[in-house]
Amino acid sequence: MTVLTVRTSTNTPPVSPSNRSGLRLSLRPPGPQVGLLDGAWWPRSRDLLRELPSLASQLDSVWGRITRVAVNPAYWGVIPREVPVRGHVVKVVGFRTEQDPHQLLLLSYRVGRWDLLVVPPEADPDVASRLMAVACDPRVVRTASALIAAQAMAATAAAVAAWEVEVGATVGRLGAPGGRR
Repeated sequence: MTVLTVRTSTNTPPVSPSNRSGLRLSLRPPGPQVGLLDGAWWPRSRDLLRELPSLASQLDSVWGRITRVAVNPAYWGVIPREVPVRGHVVKVVGFRTEQDPHQLLLLSYRVGRWDLLVVPPEADPDVASRLMAVACDPRVVRTASALIAAQAMAATAAAVAAWEVEVGATVGRLGAPGGRR
């Protein structure tokens, strides 16, 4: 997944950073600042010390130097207090009740606050792609957890529909219940 487009301040033109690092990130396109999310990030693991440097260094050039990150510790093994990022340190804080467990809050001096949906590292690529696209849609006004829950419900509904098709085909081959001799 590459960075699609990036919402920037009105003083700078839109930017599309290259994806040399293999970073799986999508950002909302320029336009009105509506909605609750500014994009989505699909880390490769739940190790913040390993994952945050590439995210912050990529976003530094787009949003200005990332100075702080807030996460909910529910899905992260260890919350480091600081993470070194190309010539500076990013402070990391964990909030159990104040922060959506599926969201990452980033702060920078230049742009301010940015909120990213965190796609679970173990997510199926198709599911991750859908989540990353919907998190960038400026018409969608849902929390990160609401988007994850909606995707889980859609996956469950699809599994039930597939099961019903399979069971219907099996019943059709056997005949109606009680119709066997």
